[in-house]
Amino acid sequence: MAKIKFGTDGWRDIIAQNFTFENLTKVAIATAKFYKKHKKIKNGIVIGYDTRFLSKEFAEHVATVIANFGVKVLLSDGYCPTPAVSLAIPKFNCAGGVVITASHNPYKYNGYKLKADYGGPEEVENIAKVEKEANKLFKSELEKVKKSFEQLKEKGLIEVVNLRKIYIDDLKTKIDVEAIKNSGLKIVHDAMYGAGQKILTEIIPSATVIHNEFNPSFGGISPEPIAKNLGELIKLVPEKGFDVGLATDGDADRIGAVDEKGNFVDPQRVFAILLKYFYEDKGLRGDVVKTVSVGLMVDKLAQKYGLKVYELPVGFKHVATLMITKDIMIGGEESGGIGVKTHIPERDGLFLGLTICEMMVKRGKKLSEIVEELFAEIGPHFYKRVDLHTTESHKQKVLGKLKKRIKGNCWL
Repeated sequence: MAKIKFGTDGWRDIIAQNFTFENLTKVAIATAKFYKKHKKIKNGIVIGYDTRFLSKEFAEHVATVIANFGVKVLLSDGYCPTPAVSLAIPKFNCAGGVVITASHNPYKYNGYKLKADYGGPEEVENIAKVEKEANKLFKSELEKVKKSFEQLKEKGLIEVVNLRKIYIDDLKTKIDVEAIKNSGLKIVHDAMYGAGQKILTEIIPSATVIHNEFNPSFGGISPEPIAKNLGELIKLVPEKGFDVGLATDGDADRIGAVDEKGNFVDPQRVFAILLKYFYEDKGLRGDVVKTVSVGLMVDKLAQKYGLKVYELPVGFKHVATLMITKDIMIGGEESGGIGVKTHIPERDGLFLGLTICEMMVKRGKKLSEIVEELFAEIGPHFYKRVDLHTTESHKQKVLGKLKKRIKGNCWL
């Protein structure tokens, strides 16, 4: 059986091939062992899950395994966005959290994300400890899981919690919802069949939603809010006269946007216009952090504002770690995952989407005009993404070379 390997954002694998109940048991035991040493462990850990095939069953299994080791679990009563789990962790003063999700990956994958006590991705060295422990566990340790889910609920070691309501109530305090409602802004949200479905309309009832029902196959499209996956939304916005189209990925921590003309506003531009809005309109201050795949638009704005820019490896876990150790105003990735100091040190697609709507209302501008205003200030910028599918061994070989210094066209 293949080794359990945590990547840039958790452990992801193909359901029934390597993402199995047995391997989940290993990772859950390793998680319980790690968090049992945490100073907040008496308050337990939070577990949530997305809309993928077997996610609920996987989450209940993980909760059962962890509770068997004497750790209290606050389990979501239904699917919920990843940021809902991250938000709940500090709210309940818990030691950490788990999200069963493969984020934007195709339907055949599921995954396991670890969240820290501060409400963001667990730190790299801690993830490595859980991974190492999971891969060395023997079958005898797996057999220690004896009590059932229902038995542990009766003992109070598993408590079912409405994380969606907590999350929605929190968003309402951080966005000028009334201004958006009163503006008459016509919004359409593509939930991409993910965990963000049925949330936006609870905040903005007049919003229109598509792909807003349970469909673990995601309609045959990977739930990633990039242009090639948003054909229906891109066509619908100008056709039906919407002011803005928003899209969130499988676990709703990433944002994609479409302007009133049907143009996809890529995450590079979203990052830049949000930086501009938070600095100029909201009066936020602090430095900026980005991963290496983010272009130079944010650098140019930061230079104008006199803000320091940190550049880190791909993976929001690197961004989050800096957000809790330094005064960071905004940090993010090329993928549409962005965190802001007024929220949690976590990506949140719905929070960002609502912020875009608030920006349009407060500035009295269309989304295309906001982008044009940005380009008038720093010059036009263009972005194209090309995905290359490769093997893990080849990827590691290339990464190994990239870690070496380059001179001319030769590797040293």
